[in-house]
Amino acid sequence: METLVTHILDFVRLHGEWAAPIVFVLAFCESLAFISLLVPATVLLWGIGALIGASGLDFWPIWLAAALGAGFGDWLSYWLGYHFHRQIAQSWPLSRHPTLIPRAHALFEKWGAPGVFIGRFFGPLRAVVPLVAGASRMSPLPFQLANWLSAVVWATTTLAPGAFGVSWLKDWWH
Repeated sequence: METLVTHILDFVRLHGEWAAPIVFVLAFCESLAFISLLVPATVLLWGIGALIGASGLDFWPIWLAAALGAGFGDWLSYWLGYHFHRQIAQSWPLSRHPTLIPRAHALFEKWGAPGVFIGRFFGPLRAVVPLVAGASRMSPLPFQLANWLSAVVWATTTLAPGAFGVSWLKDWWH
């Protein structure tokens, strides 16, 4: 896994024009149910954030790609949960926890959109919350508002520390 991370970061460093599309795919995978468990996206996004600061890549297109990838990944997870809730509830790993969807439904009834927003910032929950929100039939509009707002904040908190922290350290060090 470490070799894959190194190769991707080296590729982005050498081919900065590919940074935004790669970040879109990574953020999408990070937010997509089940796929997020297979892709080391968080580490790569932190590394690309540092590359932004170290090599002068343009922050805003890469930030936009991260926000869009995360938002679309959650949207697709929600859609899958909403339309295939019965099949999803009966498939692994949700089938091992039959009370999860009813409990999630109660959570979304109580907390609504803030529950979706906060779920974006907890690694393993990031991709499951939208799936369960859809499976528990959360209303689409509150879900999408929380989804897109949290995607923007998440993209900022994921990329900005490396992007601006590296340049700040370089300025401070000299």
